[in-house]
Amino acid sequence: MTAKVTRLRTVPPARTLRPGAEAFLDTIGSANTRRAYGIAIVKTVEQLDGRGPDGLLGTSPALESVTDAEVGAALEALWGSAAVNTWNARRAAVGKWLSWCTEQGWTAPKVPASAARSTPPDSDTPIRSRTAIDRLIARRDIHLRATTLWRMLYETCARAEELLLLNIEDLDLAARCAPVKSKGAKPRSRRRGATHHEHVLENVYWDAGTARLLPRLIKDRTAGPVFISHRRPGPGKYLGERDLCPDTGRARLSSDQARDLLDAATTTDGPGTGWDVHELRHSGLTHLGESGASLLELMAKSRHRKPGNLRRYFKPSPQAMRELTSILGPRAERRR
Repeated sequence: MTAKVTRLRTVPPARTLRPGAEAFLDTIGSANTRRAYGIAIVKTVEQLDGRGPDGLLGTSPALESVTDAEVGAALEALWGSAAVNTWNARRAAVGKWLSWCTEQGWTAPKVPASAARSTPPDSDTPIRSRTAIDRLIARRDIHLRATTLWRMLYETCARAEELLLLNIEDLDLAARCAPVKSKGAKPRSRRRGATHHEHVLENVYWDAGTARLLPRLIKDRTAGPVFISHRRPGPGKYLGERDLCPDTGRARLSSDQARDLLDAATTTDGPGTGWDVHELRHSGLTHLGESGASLLELMAKSRHRKPGNLRRYFKPSPQAMRELTSILGPRAERRR
């Protein structure tokens, strides 16, 4: 007599929070993105797990047992009082994770409407006057490298990281422009979808002030970074060929070094109280707007994709607002 074996149907184990979070993070290829998402997701999981009297994490609950309200409460407890951009970034990461869980066929909660995305406030970056900027750049006690960078930042309205990545061979001195990799630039794609390594580049333009300083800064150098440090890199520091000057062996100036140079030259009460390099971009865009540049011209200059993002950069001075308001005065027609 032959025995008949019947396969028992087993219910798959419930997907719990921690394994679900780890599975999602494993799908992210970029190390930086995985690290940023991990901060938000791991802390949220720990908040939902809770801790016992001994301070240790409790048993991770099943995804399907967690409610939308509990997710919202965890986000509020962790980042409810954080900066707007921090709140939005953490909320978006958790939302992406929970949406991915749902795509896998798992029953998972959602970020509730009560934990909505916050609208970023207007930038609080100060605007420096043209006189103050000209006076700073004209100082004789500051090295030519720094004054050239500051003048170029102001006239191009570019980001410091974009200009610091420029090499001499990128410059078109006659046309007063150079191609830069803009923030958020997307990689080029072939017709069949294979991605190239190069990115879409956009030109930045400068005027006579930068045009007078750049040749003096470059001198006889024909290749390598435009802005270089005063010292060669240490023996234990490896840099790519593009980041080294072939003539002097010096390394490309870093963002931190550029920030420290401007802070030291403008400090009022010790380190950290001076200007920030981003203020020159803000100031340049504001001065262009005060001079009558249209919205489309300002967007082309700043390379913003959305008018709302540019709005945070444009801060007319009180004097500019008075001059604008004078058009409405009773004697405006006579002045015309």
